[in-house]
Amino acid sequence: MNTPRPPHLYIDTPDGLTELCARLATKPYIAIDTEFLRERTYRPQLCLVQLKVDNILACVDAQAIKDLSPLMQVLLNPDITKVLHAASQDLEIFYMLSKGKVPAPIFDTQLAAPLLGFNEQIGYGNLVKEMLGVELSKAHTRADWTRRPLPENQIDYALDDVIYLEQLYTRIKAELVERNRLDWLAPEFAQWEDPLKYDQPAKQRWLKVRNILRYKGPALACIQALTEWREIKARELNRPRNWLIKDEVLCSIAQMQPDSLDELSHVRGLDKKSRDKFGLDIVELVKSARTQTPEPAPACVKKKKLNHSSLAKVALLNAWVHQRAAELDINPSILAPQKTLEKCVTGDCAAALAGWREPLLLADLAAILSGEKNLRLSNDTLQLDDV
Repeated sequence: MNTPRPPHLYIDTPDGLTELCARLATKPYIAIDTEFLRERTYRPQLCLVQLKVDNILACVDAQAIKDLSPLMQVLLNPDITKVLHAASQDLEIFYMLSKGKVPAPIFDTQLAAPLLGFNEQIGYGNLVKEMLGVELSKAHTRADWTRRPLPENQIDYALDDVIYLEQLYTRIKAELVERNRLDWLAPEFAQWEDPLKYDQPAKQRWLKVRNILRYKGPALACIQALTEWREIKARELNRPRNWLIKDEVLCSIAQMQPDSLDELSHVRGLDKKSRDKFGLDIVELVKSARTQTPEPAPACVKKKKLNHSSLAKVALLNAWVHQRAAELDINPSILAPQKTLEKCVTGDCAAALAGWREPLLLADLAAILSGEKNLRLSNDTLQLDDV
């Protein structure tokens, strides 16, 4: 059964925002969500910010209010916990609005839920249904958030994203405190507070090109020059980078290295609009880049293929991880993923289990690998015994 909807504020004036932020500044936490569009732009176009804490429920119209600095001052307050679900895209928007700062501390309910037994990367709607028994509407999933005025049912849909988020937060936090697990999340949350996650230098964009290790010499130098140029141009025009040139087309240009507009016209996949608009720039970049020494590509680290003996050890460790996960009511893929167990077998187990996992697993897994302890089945439960 859905919670009766509390009255809400629709903030679309600077004075209204200032008054709202004065109230928010006294709170210990704020549940936050955003609505934005990104299909046609390089940067997300913020349309709405929803906020909920105690008796405050508000929508801030980011299209009507150009200066959101009062809100950013609240979100950057280190004494206020910012509660979000799947926080990365929202934090990217706030990073841009604050010109390089990330709101902290945060509490991400998607990251926290698996420590209570829920699936990894669980969606907001599924978590609300499983934890609160509420079925959320999906009617406005692809809605146009730039339209004004916003229909009332669309505003209600947006508000659901913080009404139930606050409820999730209070319940999840209480259960984590009861189980002494709240501190486990500190390193998980801290990684999303790193500004480097939201602003990759244009010069490094080539590292994101698929199969980049295939290219060497002049072709690699051309890819590096073209990806940097494309990134800067996409930001300047505020258009998705692939609207300018797709990665696969860019790599074709780098391999063919055309030195004229006529040769460039023979590159498959490069549309006429882009060729007419950027053709001369592309040709000049290619001419210059192919004479340059490229930045060295990252070393290709081949995954070590495990032999049958190592795979057996991984399976043994995995059995104990599943037993411990059942005892702790944690998804085993969160407690110790397959890759972590492989690192334990082939490398440094302590490094693989660094953080909150260490006190839960390290001693046991190290003892199993060293032969100091054995697994035994007793009454349908795995037991760990000294040898």
